[in-house]
This record gives sequence, C-alpha cells and structure tokens, in this order.
Amino acid sequence: MSTDPRAATRIRGMRGATRVQHDDSESIRSATRELLGEMLHRNDITSDSVISAFFTVTPDLTSEFPARAARELGWNDVAMLCSTEIPVPDSIDRVVRVLLHVESFVNSSIKHVYLNGAEELRPDL
Repeated sequence: MSTDPRAATRIRGMRGATRVQHDDSESIRSATRELLGEMLHRNDITSDSVISAFFTVTPDLTSEFPARAARELGWNDVAMLCSTEIPVPDSIDRVVRVLLHVESFVNSSIKHVYLNGAEELRPDL
C-alpha cells in the first residue's frame, strides 16, 4: 500500500468556458483547443486522465462541433457529447462550455477555467 496521499484517485468534474471570435469551424476548434489545453495545464493533468467531455454551445454557434477539436488533440478514447444550450435572453454570445470528468488525486483541488471574456459567467472564481 502506498503512503503517498496523492496515490488515491477519484472522478472529478471540471468546468470551463470560452468565447469564440466568429462562428466558423476554425474559430470554434481553435478556441476549444485553447480551452482544453489550459484546463489540463492549470490542473496539472494529462489528457489520459480525461474520461468524458460534455460540450455545449450557444445557439449562435452552428459551424462546428467542439468535440472535433478534442479529437484533433488525440482524445480518441474519451466519450464526448455536444449539445446546444437553450436561448436565454441577455446571455453572452458565442460561448463554448465544457464539463470534463477527470481522474484526479483525492487531495488535489480542481481549477475551473474561463477564457476570452467567458469569465463573466463565473465572477466568483
């Protein structure tokens, strides 16, 4: 049995969001790749720790599935799903959100990541 307190792992949820400059395939994929990379970096984990990813996009983003960007990063064994959010009056536009389920060490804290103007979604962070 290991005495390292970080040896025990559990499944954790990690949230992130980013705004996209334009509704086109490359802008959505680029913003999504940046977000996913930053989420892994800030939480000091690798893509091997990602179990699943649930993406949502605001109704004004129709050119690409964000999951395609994750596949381009090599996330081929990760279960993924994309969905459109409900149109809420006065909500911010061109947003990709993601909920990752990751295997992380029990004693580690999760850092949720909001980029490119999406920070206003979580002012408490």
